[in-house]
Formats: sequence, C-alpha cells, structure tokens
Amino acid sequence: MTRDAIRVAAALAAIAAVTTLYAGWLGVTNHTTVAMTFLLVVLVVAATSRLLVAVITSIAAMLCFNFFFLPPVGALTIADPQNWVALIAFLAVSLVASNLSSVARARTHEAMARRDEVARLFDLSRDVLLMTESRDAPALLARFIARRFDLEYVAVCLPRGGGWEIGEGGSVSVSLDTKQLALALASAEGVLEFDARNRTYVGHRTMIAGDREVRIVPLRLGTKPIGVLAAAGRPVDPGSLDALGGVAAIAIERAQFLEERKAAELARQSEELKSALLASLGHDLRTPLTAIRVAASNLQASWLGEAERREQSDIVLTEVERLTRLFEDILDMARIDAGAVSTEPQWVHPSQIVDAAREQVEHTLNRHHVETVAGDDMLVRLDPRLTAAALAHLLENAARYSPAGSSITVMTRVVDQELVIAVRDRGAGIAAADLPRLFDRFYRGAQSRTVSGTGMGLSIARGLLAVERGRIWAENCGDGGAQFTIAVPVERKEAGSVRLPPEAQEA
Repeated sequence: MTRDAIRVAAALAAIAAVTTLYAGWLGVTNHTTVAMTFLLVVLVVAATSRLLVAVITSIAAMLCFNFFFLPPVGALTIADPQNWVALIAFLAVSLVASNLSSVARARTHEAMARRDEVARLFDLSRDVLLMTESRDAPALLARFIARRFDLEYVAVCLPRGGGWEIGEGGSVSVSLDTKQLALALASAEGVLEFDARNRTYVGHRTMIAGDREVRIVPLRLGTKPIGVLAAAGRPVDPGSLDALGGVAAIAIERAQFLEERKAAELARQSEELKSALLASLGHDLRTPLTAIRVAASNLQASWLGEAERREQSDIVLTEVERLTRLFEDILDMARIDAGAVSTEPQWVHPSQIVDAAREQVEHTLNRHHVETVAGDDMLVRLDPRLTAAALAHLLENAARYSPAGSSITVMTRVVDQELVIAVRDRGAGIAAADLPRLFDRFYRGAQSRTVSGTGMGLSIARGLLAVERGRIWAENCGDGGAQFTIAVPVERKEAGSVRLPPEAQEA
C-alpha cells in the first residue's frame, strides 16, 4: 500500500469517527459545530498530505455532512435551499484551504531542497579547496560530485587534442558517446543565453546511455566552455546543475593553476639551488686550490728546511682531503636525489660507529677535543656506513661552528628500539630564525659568513638517515652551544666481539 493510500484511509477513518461521535453517540445537530469539526479534519489532512488526499477528504466530509446532518437526514438530497449554500460554502472552503496548504507545503519542500542543494554546493566547494593534483583532478572531482549530490554516475569530460579525458565517479558504469559530448560542447560555444525560469544557460542536453538518461551540462569559465559534465541518477534542479558545472570548471582551472604554480616554484628553486651550488663550489674550491698552489710553490723553494717542507706537505694533504670531502658530498647528494642509496644492515657496536665517523673528518677535528659518553654495552643492527657518514657530517659541523680548543661531546645510547647519538658543541648556538631551515639544502645560517662550507652537510645527513628510516633534529643547550641528535631504528642484543666492516671506514 502506498503512502497516499494510507493517508486517504486514515483521513476517511477520521471522518467516520467524527460522524459516529456526533451522529451516533452525542446526537449533535448544530450544523456549524459539525461543519467546523469536519473542516478541522480537512485542514489537518491538507497540512500533512498532497492535494489529492485533501480533495478526497473534503468530498467525503461534504457527503457525510449532507447525509447525516442536513435534513432530510439519511438522504443525499437537501430540502432547505439555505443548507445548499452552507454545503457549497463548506466544500469551497475545504478545497481552497486544501489547495493553499498544499501550495505552502510544496514551497516549503522546494525551499528545503534549494537549501540542501546550496549546502551540497558548499560542501563540494570545500572539497575543491583540498584538490592539489591536476593529473587526477577530473576523476577526483567526479567522485566528489557523485558523493555530495548522491548521484549514481558522474563524469567530468575535458577535450584533449583529438580525444576526451574523462574522469568518472559513482556506483555504476556508463559508456558515454563521445560524439554526443562533442555536440554538447559545440552547442555551448554559441551565443550565451540565460533561461530565467530554469536559472540555466544554454547548452543543457540529454542523452541515452544504455538504459539510463544522462544529463549533459557545459563546464564554463566565464563565457568560455572548457568541457562538459555528465550526470545520471536522482533528479537535480537544472539551476543547481548549471551551478554545479560552474563549480566544477573553477575546480579544474584551480588544479591546473596550482600545477603551473608548482612547476614555476620548482623552476625557481632549481635556479636558486644552482646559484647557491655555484657560489658555494666557487668559494670552497678556490680556497683549497689557492692553499695547494701556495704550498706547492713553497715546496720548490731551496731555502726550506725539512720541518718547513713537512708542514707544507701537510697543508697540501689537508686541502686535498677537503676537496675529496667536497666531491664526496656532491656525489652523496646526487645519489640521494636519484634514490640510489641502499642499506646493508650489520651487527656493530655504537662505539665503532663513532670511531668510523671521527676517522672520516679527522683533520677537521684536530683542533678540538672529542669526548665520548657511551651508554649500555649493546650491539645494534643497522647500516654502519650510512650512520657513520651522517655522524661525520654532524662532527664536521660542530667543529666548524665551535671555537678552536673547545670540546665536542658525543653521547650514544640505545633507547627502546633506536640508536640515539647526540653531538654537543660549545659554540654560539643556533639562531631562532635558522632552526626551521637548518636541514635545507645549501642553507647557511647567520654564522655562515665567518665559516666556510657549502650548506650540504646537514642535508646529506638527513637524506642518509631517511634511507634507514632514521631522523635528525637540532636544539640549543641551556648553558650554551647546540646539540644535534640522530635516532636510527635498530635491533639490539648483548655486546660481543664484532669488527666494523670496511665500508664504514670509507668517506
């Protein structure tokens, strides 16, 4: 039984109840009282049901009023002409009230539907703001629309060269005729006209795909159509569909704009990195090359003694090692960018990691005293080569930014399932403005003007640790200086006799 049938049955039951109560039990003969009661029932039915149900109720009430209460009682005829007037007035009031109530309810439903459509458009606009990838924008947008508007099928169709890029969403699959899509797009490119009644612009079409009716709406940016939107499922107001097409067009344009801006930003960053790299290499290559040239010239002098010659030779070796470290940094950064860094986990002791890192930057640390504070005597399983290389960059950084003769403290401990190594220096600390960008490539902080370097070391350390799923962070110490900490996930066991692999000794 349908909902309207149930309401008709309930209304007729109410009319029968009023008739039985007044005619059978109470014996009410006042026509005004009976008519007002019947009219009340009609108004209640009209306020809660469609017009057809209210009209049936009005006719039933009129017939009961005539048969049971207007003389001659028990017949559908009326003896007194004045009662004809009363009966007709009752029927007219019932029908007019029913119609007014039905119209008011219909407008209420329409207003609620419009409100829901506006809310759906607002939610869709919020979804659009989360879209950042232009390559998946059509499919993602189609899924958003299908979900927000409860549609069975949605397709965002964009012309691409000689074909169509179609992003689909919804619970069903529909095969669209591309010729129909092309016709819809061509019709939208004509004169832009507005239908005030339906609140739509020209270009709306309907096509049959299988057993479904698909509505086609142009996607317009201003007056220019950039594609079409296909929708199937529940009925949607044409004006709402037109607004939906406008929001979808803005979403596509926004995604493309974000992609272009991203590409422009990447190009700008690339230029900045190239400039920074050239400047850093120019400075860090010129200094050691100058020192090597001067030392080599001095070695040719006949007046140098054995001690002076050994000193000049040490200068050459130191600067050659400095150049070697520079080129190794460049190669490490290239390998990190290419994803060519692999891990080879092995069982080692934390102290062996520290020793290998110190050997890699021995000449940089020769003017500092390095203190090592070891934690539990445990073996850990990780890649010693990558961890030692990352730690070497931290030691080199601490040596550069600490006064000559100051101490550098290296603390190792195993916490839960991580090897934690902290490097503490006695320098001036890290400026607050430098902390957020400290591990950015080629970034050099406020103290870099007085310290040589390329700004690659900390970035390389972070990249090497990322391969091991490790992390790195920096902080200022309360009594001066800075502390850099690395944490690498490890397995651990009781210490034994393990030698560090040769790879960990390499720079």
